[in-house]
Amino acid sequence: MNLLSLSLSLLLSSAAAAATVAHPAPDASGKYTLTAPGIKAQFVPYGAGLSNLFITDKHGVARDIVLGFDNATAYTTDRTHDHYGGVPGRYANRIGNATFTLSNGKTYHVDANNGPGNANTLHGGSNGWDYRNFTVLAQTPRSIEFGLLDPAGSMGFPGAVRARVKYWLTARAWHIEMTATSLTELTPIMLSSHVYWNLDGFANPSTADARGHTLHLPYSGLRIAVDDALIPTGELLPNTKGGFNDLWSGPKRIGAGRDSDEAKGNCGTGCTGYDNAYLVAPHDVETEPVAVLRSPWSGIGVSVFSEQEAFQVYGCEAQSGTAPIKKTQGRKGGPRTVVNGGCVVLEVEDWIDAINHPEWMREKKQVFGPGETYKLTARYEFDTVK
Repeated sequence: MNLLSLSLSLLLSSAAAAATVAHPAPDASGKYTLTAPGIKAQFVPYGAGLSNLFITDKHGVARDIVLGFDNATAYTTDRTHDHYGGVPGRYANRIGNATFTLSNGKTYHVDANNGPGNANTLHGGSNGWDYRNFTVLAQTPRSIEFGLLDPAGSMGFPGAVRARVKYWLTARAWHIEMTATSLTELTPIMLSSHVYWNLDGFANPSTADARGHTLHLPYSGLRIAVDDALIPTGELLPNTKGGFNDLWSGPKRIGAGRDSDEAKGNCGTGCTGYDNAYLVAPHDVETEPVAVLRSPWSGIGVSVFSEQEAFQVYGCEAQSGTAPIKKTQGRKGGPRTVVNGGCVVLEVEDWIDAINHPEWMREKKQVFGPGETYKLTARYEFDTVK
């Protein structure tokens, strides 16, 4: 065998070997684990979801501070998981009347799965992206990347979309980058991260809820007005200083002011609390957080940085004590389910249902033609106050 033949043979052998290398394997629970100084996170392909996130609290205990399941298979069998930790898509939040008309004049009717009579669409429909298994594209000890091809017509949306979701850790920080490229037609795309937080890891001996957490949205003086089914009316409302929706003037206990008239119906018919989209004013997205959540009991705080121009806050008002917490959470003798108000969801996103409100001029942020790419980035920085 001459030198050229030998080189070619070695090259082909190397290529064949590389082709047979399996994707990174999950652990016995079906999860992929990343670690960095002061932080550990676990992910599942289902919805490209965050399932566990550990931060050490002021008592010296590593707390798992997000909702999820002990085993990855539970996500596929229990569809009451309320979008735990996943990426809702292809259009996050709600679409009024499950219908929209794009600038090309075409009207689309998408899967209706929410609201009275299931008239509206929530998080992309009954088989939205956070109900699907993503492909693991790559993993390192500190990063993981997921991919999804959403075919044309899926849930009624036009055109095919290719999405990538990359997560990585640095010291006491979790980073997100989501991209989604329209492949064939003009289509709406708006994503988010739908993580349920309890910064006590459900271990607080005084309360199982998260209403003692404080929340600060320093750039959110306005919110989107919604009807009783949480569909935007088109109006933008001021968050009056001192009122229930004043989360901008300083850190505020999530449970404060729940007996006020403003709190009643604030999150829809018969609902007291939060399920609202707050607009985010211009600021330095690299150095100034859009939100800061903190637990006085654990001392754990999370500061959220993002370029997204809206921020949904949901106070887990619909939790009824039936959803289980994980084995990595809770305390001896404490409740093993999520009580009403036992968590808070913080969603970085764009203006909700803006595809039905052209007067808001969000088309360049939410509607993409062939070859155009949507992008979302976010960074979650954790600290612990003793």
